[in-house]
Amino acid sequence: VDVVGTGGDGAHTFNISTCSMFVAAAAGAQVAKHGNRSVSSKTGSADVLEALGVTLSLPPQAVADCVGNTGIGFMFAPNHHPAMKNIAPVRKELGVRTIFNILGPLTNPADAPNILMGVFHPDLVGIQVRVMQRLGAQHAVVVYGKDNMDEISLGAATLVGELRNGEIREYEIHPEDFGMPMVASRNLRVSGPEESRRILLGVLGNEPGAARDIVLLNAGATLYAANVVESIADGIVKARAAIESGAARAKLDEFVAETQRQAAAQS
Repeated sequence: VDVVGTGGDGAHTFNISTCSMFVAAAAGAQVAKHGNRSVSSKTGSADVLEALGVTLSLPPQAVADCVGNTGIGFMFAPNHHPAMKNIAPVRKELGVRTIFNILGPLTNPADAPNILMGVFHPDLVGIQVRVMQRLGAQHAVVVYGKDNMDEISLGAATLVGELRNGEIREYEIHPEDFGMPMVASRNLRVSGPEESRRILLGVLGNEPGAARDIVLLNAGATLYAANVVESIADGIVKARAAIESGAARAKLDEFVAETQRQAAAQS
């Protein structure tokens, strides 16, 4: 399963989908995430992974080995889409959303058949899920938090476009559906990768609060998109167990060590 956001939502929250990736993998999903450095946010997935000690610059085969050995692979976009190298500095300079925010998530080099994708505009929910259908995805869950988040939100209802068994459904979900209190997304804001890293480690260490809740929601949806569970609610139960048991934190450490091992083998 690929877990990705278009970014550009302006929410400046900690790296929710990156944190969810470790929880989902610990709970039995195979995650091939592809991502980049921050363009319009305070911290992109690549930025926080680097702060955690992950080696980003791995060739495709090494990433595939990471997935095989740990259940997680991170494809750093510039390594897998060489043309994007030239675009990155321009995007950074513009600092605003561009067509690449929409295209990026559709180009997972691992061709993951299942995807949880966050988008930055409500109109993109219906559009992206239909694009995923055309691209041959099996189970796609596209989400937009109505408080302007490209994740499942704690601060508002979330619009969902879901492709499953060839059929598309569009519906709304609410934090209360899963027994979670509503919390404004501004409470999850960070100033940069270091702060995001601190919050991520807190969540994986089972610190209660809004950060853990939003990761449980999104990891639960990841497990659902990956067909590990039959519903988001079941996914949340599994995600909670992965955090409480320490498996999610262990998965992070295992992944960091594996990327460093792969990098050493390349040199």
